[in-house]
Amino acid sequence: QVQLVESGGGLVQAGGSLRLSCVASGTVFSINDMSWYRQAPGKQRELVAVIESDSSVDYVDSVKGRFTISRDNAKNTAYLQMNSLKPEDTAVYSCNANIIDHTRRAYYYWGQGTQVTVSS
Repeated sequence: QVQLVESGGGLVQAGGSLRLSCVASGTVFSINDMSWYRQAPGKQRELVAVIESDSSVDYVDSVKGRFTISRDNAKNTAYLQMNSLKPEDTAVYSCNANIIDHTRRAYYYWGQGTQVTVSS
């Protein structure tokens, strides 16, 4: 059984920073891509950033230059460093990962989400 757990959300003033973490645990053999999504009230969920197994990355245009996604394969962990936060970044941030488990099969897993609130 595999679990993804996010942490690091909270309330911050505009211009501030937060660092989100996403840890995969359980019967993890290896991890392919890891992504961060967010969903604001009344809006569709959007892909914020993705990091592949070779550490190549991509971002939605609205966060380029402000957010940085990274990963620590030894810790089965992905991070999202968020700088220069804006009120429009307020959302529930969720981690998604393509994980190969002990059966050598790959599945996508979701974390429970963590709230990020940016005040103006």
